Amino acid sequence: MRYREFWQLVDEVLGSAHGRALARDLVLFELQGRTAVQALEDGEEPRDVWHALCDAMEIPDARRWGSAARQAPPRR
Repeated sequence: MRYREFWQLVDEVLGSAHGRALARDLVLFELQGRTAVQALEDGEEPRDVWHALCDAMEIPDARRWGSAARQAPPRR
């Protein structure tokens, strides 16, 4: 997953305003107490950050990938 795809999913799945606020403000245990934005800035893989954000928001796998045309990247 690329950074562009991460932000497209944030906008599509969580909503552009709400999703970006969550990425900026929500501290995630799975990311060692960092926000999604901080983790990305620190060089974490966007796929791993996306999974952590979705896990924290309890988004089911069926909804994580937005449109049916997008294929889910595998977890590590």
